[in-house]
Amino acid sequence: MAIRRDLIKLGIAGAVLGAPAVLRAQQPYKTEYRMSIAPPSNVFAWGKGAERFAALARERTDGRIAIKPYWGASLIQGQQDREFAAMRQGIIDVLCSAPVNWSTTIKECAVFMLPFLFPDHRAYDAVITSEAMTRDFFALIRHAGAEPLAIGETGYRQISNSKHPIVRPADFKGLKIRVAGAPMFQDTLNALGANPASMPWADAYPALASGAVDGQENPIEVFIGAKLHTLGQKFVTKWNCTNDILLFAIANPVWQSWTPQDQEGVRSAARDAAREQIAIVRDLYRNDVEVVRGLGVQVHVPTPEEMDEWIRATRPPFARWKASLGADLVAKFEATVAQSRRS
Repeated sequence: MAIRRDLIKLGIAGAVLGAPAVLRAQQPYKTEYRMSIAPPSNVFAWGKGAERFAALARERTDGRIAIKPYWGASLIQGQQDREFAAMRQGIIDVLCSAPVNWSTTIKECAVFMLPFLFPDHRAYDAVITSEAMTRDFFALIRHAGAEPLAIGETGYRQISNSKHPIVRPADFKGLKIRVAGAPMFQDTLNALGANPASMPWADAYPALASGAVDGQENPIEVFIGAKLHTLGQKFVTKWNCTNDILLFAIANPVWQSWTPQDQEGVRSAARDAAREQIAIVRDLYRNDVEVVRGLGVQVHVPTPEEMDEWIRATRPPFARWKASLGADLVAKFEATVAQSRRS
């Protein structure tokens, strides 16, 4: 009988040790999961997508996963480029961000800022659903410490300034343009003859108001929402230079602490929120020229010939950054774009 009891005990112990990791390592859920959001509120499509994701995640996990947005990158004092590093430190649990903000930690995250990589939304949609994205790029994010869930869209970034219309590359000469904190932005505008000034958005607003900088580049919804026309930004060019993805992701330790059922609930929440968020961005895109012109701003939409000139002028920085960020990955994206043009 003693031997039998010992065997039973060993069998129970073996069953526990051999159980799935989710049973052995399951940790108590947090009362709140902190999500870092760069925009200052849910006014923009980016923020609306983040808020929708949080609501759907709570709903689909029966309230077990409560995600709280922290607006204006407030968890990291507005320093968006610190976001991924802060997630690794446990300060941030959930990411809903433009990966260019993570490029100081993962250099490949700047790939979507290559000038004129996405000529149109058909190309963009082809890339975000491609194997190069969902296998190769997602593998980089997982290796770096987060589980990627779904992809939205930040929107095509356009250029505005207070001096004169920008119709061709030569019109950039001498203009001081505020850019986000990524070297590629600076390199691209330097190639066009501009004087780029890298600074957080919190500093950009007073710089535009004082005339310390002449212009800025952002999706037009930011131009409208921030009322940049009141800061002397009288000229906009809809050149569609870049369009970063919006990536929904979870810190790996947090992701691994959830049951498979809750993981699937959160993943489906992210996918649905991303689809809704993209729809908002596209609605804004269809009407943005009319809306901005209604503010008394002059808007230039380049002709196909003018677009070719922009692309040629930015090929040197494109080539340099393609080599730096990973020529193989960029080549896969380029092949996907080319295929989308033929279909």
